[in-house]
Amino acid sequence: MAALVGHHDILFITLDTLRFDVAAELATAGRTPTLARVLPGGAWERRHTPASFTYAAHHAFFAGFLPTPVGPGPHPRLFAARFPGSESVGAGTWVFDAPDVVTALASAGYHTVCVGGVGFFNRRSPLGSVLPGLFAESHWTPELGVTDPASFEHQLDVVEQVIPRSLASVANVDHPGPLFLFVNVSALHQPNRHYLPGAPQDSRASHAAALEYVDRHIGRLFTFATARGRPCLVIACSDHGTAYGEDGHVGHRVAQEAVWTVPYAEFVLHPDGLAP
Repeated sequence: MAALVGHHDILFITLDTLRFDVAAELATAGRTPTLARVLPGGAWERRHTPASFTYAAHHAFFAGFLPTPVGPGPHPRLFAARFPGSESVGAGTWVFDAPDVVTALASAGYHTVCVGGVGFFNRRSPLGSVLPGLFAESHWTPELGVTDPASFEHQLDVVEQVIPRSLASVANVDHPGPLFLFVNVSALHQPNRHYLPGAPQDSRASHAAALEYVDRHIGRLFTFATARGRPCLVIACSDHGTAYGEDGHVGHRVAQEAVWTVPYAEFVLHPDGLAP
């Protein structure tokens, strides 16, 4: 990443609450073909999240602690806030002198945009304002939240407005400054039973149906990511999983395997095509 900052746009997608096992099963079964076309090798990488719920996980992410590979480490990180004694900074790590990557990218000339999803991005309270407050531009309405069955489509409508505005906001539109776009996809989070017709309650099956819904529309996001004419580094992952009865648990913010294990991918999209 150290070689990409300043030259590439960056798209960071968190598929809020997405379980690794569901994501992997759907990819293998061909039920998420749009994601399969861009994931390296057509598959998600299995990783462990640094936290079991949205607020804590995103604070860690923005400081450079993305989900960790499950094998023995240390594992060099993609980016990292400078921290004495860190053992996970490698030659390719982009190291910054700021408390979070949003502030650091802004200092590097990026326009930073947040398209929120779950309640920690809704700016309806001081707590819900912390994470979106890091960005120069942030967006949230109830239509982007967990209760709207078309939430991801509404989020994409916002992104569609952000992209041309980000071009028009610079003096020389032939050479626009870089963009850091963060999208917190809320559709996977409960309630998700509305993605499975007739389902009386949320379940692992409705969670899977929610991911299929996201896959049907995420191609728009990948198209937007390269519409500015720059190559785009994409980081896509879940912030945590969620339990549907495992060990008696329902939900997350608990130390349970379905919560800690998340899907992860990183790849570059180019303006001349979506292939990495």
